Amino acid sequence: MSQLSNDTPTACLALADGTIFYGQGFGATGTSVAELCFNTAMTGYQEIMTDPSYAGQIVTFTFPHIGNVGVNPDDDETGDPVAEGMVVKWMPTQSSNWRAVQELSDWLTARGRIAIGGIDTRRLTRAIRQLGAPHVALEHNPEGKFDIGALVEQARAFPGLEGLDLAKDVTCAQSYRWDEMRWSWPDGFARQTDPKHKVVAIDYGAKRNILRCLASAGCDVTVLPASATAEEVLAHNPDGVFLSNGPGDPAATGKYAVPMIQTILNETDLPMFGICLGHQMLALALGAKTVKMNHGHHGANHPVKDTETGKVEITSMNHGFAVDSQTLPKGVLETHVSLFDGSNCGIRMADRPVFSVQQHPEASPGPQDSFYLFERFADSMTARKTVSA
Repeated sequence: MSQLSNDTPTACLALADGTIFYGQGFGATGTSVAELCFNTAMTGYQEIMTDPSYAGQIVTFTFPHIGNVGVNPDDDETGDPVAEGMVVKWMPTQSSNWRAVQELSDWLTARGRIAIGGIDTRRLTRAIRQLGAPHVALEHNPEGKFDIGALVEQARAFPGLEGLDLAKDVTCAQSYRWDEMRWSWPDGFARQTDPKHKVVAIDYGAKRNILRCLASAGCDVTVLPASATAEEVLAHNPDGVFLSNGPGDPAATGKYAVPMIQTILNETDLPMFGICLGHQMLALALGAKTVKMNHGHHGANHPVKDTETGKVEITSMNHGFAVDSQTLPKGVLETHVSLFDGSNCGIRMADRPVFSVQQHPEASPGPQDSFYLFERFADSMTARKTVSA
């Protein structure tokens, strides 16, 4: 099957099952091979493309108006795009926003990321939902010359994300301090000058806005690489430990991350908070298991129910693996569930301030219904200090 545009196609998306989508290329030229997912957010394409959790993936945007607000340095979640490419319905128009400093296409070109427009993203999204996240090859060739057979073979040869530890590819090379807080009008990003808590954040692919939320909650944040040992974490004498988001198979990253977390849990009473991959790392450390999802959760409109309060939060999601709630051990409670499919979205230890969630409470993009979780983390550190005093 194929979908042809009215003009001569300059880009081609080849699925491993042989399905071909033709369109117009923009951004960098060349070929990218990855897993294909879709994101339903109506805003935040720049934040999505720079979210380290998208390593190894090409993103299909279901919202058609991609590129209309341009790009700007403030919205980057990391230094450069991490997603391997993007698929959109309509070619980006000239940006119209007072914050824009560059056009999306130029930004992608400068950063070596390929994009394709003119695609029937509704049809493509339905295929992903029905058949699971496919392996694909995306090529942008301004001359419109494609070796379809070779592209399909490249897609079929892609190993997939299961068994891949991608956190090691996106983590920081060395530790650093973070004090920048959330953006606010009219001054932009302020600095945390009066922190109340020392937090060590383990970087499995941390988004900048997560670190800003920690700083805004009163934390003096020290970021350590994903491979940090328990000894390296405790050497900073933290009041709490944070486990960040990130890409890849949690079981693969867990080979070195889980022993570190278990040591901290066994030897200290420190509060611990995890998000996304950090949630999965904590679950693995407590004895649960994770599973690969059919097409994952990617969007900014996902309803999640707090099982302890009954409150429903609209959340931002980005994950292709999930914690298997049936494997949670005694003493670990399920605190949040997805109202889309019932999958696990949160856990906590019954007798300790150790908890995590699958959703992204920092939003960016998305609603801020779950921001209270950062404050809960800060409150748990305050409570521990009060007891110790």
